[in-house]
Amino acid sequence: MPLETLRLPGCLTAPSPGWTTRADVVIVGSGIAGLTAALRLRGQVDKILVVTKDVLNAGSTQWAQGGIAAALGPGDTPEQHEADTLVAGAGACDRDAVRVLVNEGPEAVRELIALGTNFDHTADGELSLTREGGHHRDRIAHAGGDATGAEIQRALIAAIQAAPDIEVIQHALAVDLLLGPDDSGKPGVAGLTLHVIGEGERDGVGAVHCRAVVLASGGLGQVFTQTTNPVVSTGDGMALALRAGATLRDLEFVQFHPTVMYLGPDSRGQQPLISEAVRGEGAFLVDDEGDRIMQGVHELADLAPRDVVAKAIMKRMLETGRPHMWLDARHLGAQFWERRFPTILATARSYGIDPVTQLIPVAPACHYASGGVRTDLHGRTDVPGLYATGEVACSGVHGANRLASNSLLEGLVFSRRIAEVLPAELAAWREPVAERRTAGLVAGDVRRELQETMSSRVGVLRTAPGLAEAAVVLDKLASRAAETVDQASWEATNLVTLSAALADAAALREETRGSHWREDFPERDDADWAGHFDVTMADGATTVTFAPSPATDGGLA
Repeated sequence: MPLETLRLPGCLTAPSPGWTTRADVVIVGSGIAGLTAALRLRGQVDKILVVTKDVLNAGSTQWAQGGIAAALGPGDTPEQHEADTLVAGAGACDRDAVRVLVNEGPEAVRELIALGTNFDHTADGELSLTREGGHHRDRIAHAGGDATGAEIQRALIAAIQAAPDIEVIQHALAVDLLLGPDDSGKPGVAGLTLHVIGEGERDGVGAVHCRAVVLASGGLGQVFTQTTNPVVSTGDGMALALRAGATLRDLEFVQFHPTVMYLGPDSRGQQPLISEAVRGEGAFLVDDEGDRIMQGVHELADLAPRDVVAKAIMKRMLETGRPHMWLDARHLGAQFWERRFPTILATARSYGIDPVTQLIPVAPACHYASGGVRTDLHGRTDVPGLYATGEVACSGVHGANRLASNSLLEGLVFSRRIAEVLPAELAAWREPVAERRTAGLVAGDVRRELQETMSSRVGVLRTAPGLAEAAVVLDKLASRAAETVDQASWEATNLVTLSAALADAAALREETRGSHWREDFPERDDADWAGHFDVTMADGATTVTFAPSPATDGGLA
């Protein structure tokens, strides 16, 4: 069933705003992308408001274990980083965006250090760099061994808290954009509706009138049953942007991390990640017989790009009928584990596995959305006054498969670029117009069936029959109206909206490319499918179009 037959809400059913406030710029999200944007815009606009769905450190950034990639080491260059990124992206990267990322990345990381981020250093005082999958150089800067994201988050929050002119509202779910015309009559951002839980006078649904919105709200990992993403990752920013007229691009390219700790067939929600950096330090994948899985599969073996490793694990799982494979890191030794990967070690032990003496059971799980809200090189979207950065955005740097540790760098670099242009582009205040979109809400209790359908039919392995079955289920779920207006229903509506778009793009892309694996079309096909699927919506009616473009990696992947 094609996505065009589905009727999705044009906006979310919500009570009328019970309170209002104003800010020049509203930033939705408090990870590396959102807080970097806030700090860079400080002093350039009069009032900045950061809204976050939970508390300031509850997003994906704090869970980043491996590190942040940049050409900072001896012998490394942005050109080498670019080449690795393009190969991992399997011909779907925007080469200009990649060049921005790798050339501006080193300076951005140095500024992060100057902000107070305590990265790990070698005994002689040099920045400690390691290697992860798809990289041909040691270029991953890390902190606290395997707690890089948490350290970056700490430093950014400290800087925000030291900036009293940046207001923060926590426990605030972004519901929908408010739109209004500019002087020429073209609709653009006029504000944002929020649902706030117990933040003083601001409780329940309210409206923030503003001149620009920066989306930095993260990904859509909760679409799937097992994910490394936190519970807040329900795709709210992508969905509200789509409903407001922005374009979503490359949704079918969802990266499944190959080494997520397997907790059993009934485990759901956020799963413990075993960082790729563990393989970067010498761990390797084996099957039940102790045979190495990645030998002979790729020149980089266990450090091949993530899609290659995930597919190899899944193939061996299918061949053997086993629900997981194993990661062998016993030879690293207790001292090394305790120094380099203390967080992973403690987490694994909490589940009864000691990596120092035991194999770690691993299987692929949803990790990262390479697609999102389509932007240009300065984070602009199709909607005037709306910008996007980080995982919510599709800047073009990741293509069909994100290179390891490029995600933190993307949020850092492109938030800086938004701050370069946004102040000069602030339009006059727009007056919100009466809502013309058809409101609706999907029942909050559809989430489990949705996740199970997406995982079994639109997960690592995809086929035309499976995708068709998913479309039927998603149509049924989309028509199950909510009886109550609450956060569960708002999130479920966002998840159904994005799942339908993702499944349709996956059905239309009849090839295997990067993290999109079609068993019925196992080869990459640059002749027909070098390009992008773009999703747009007009009052609940969604359209998917293909935008051809030349492959950008010279056929190397």
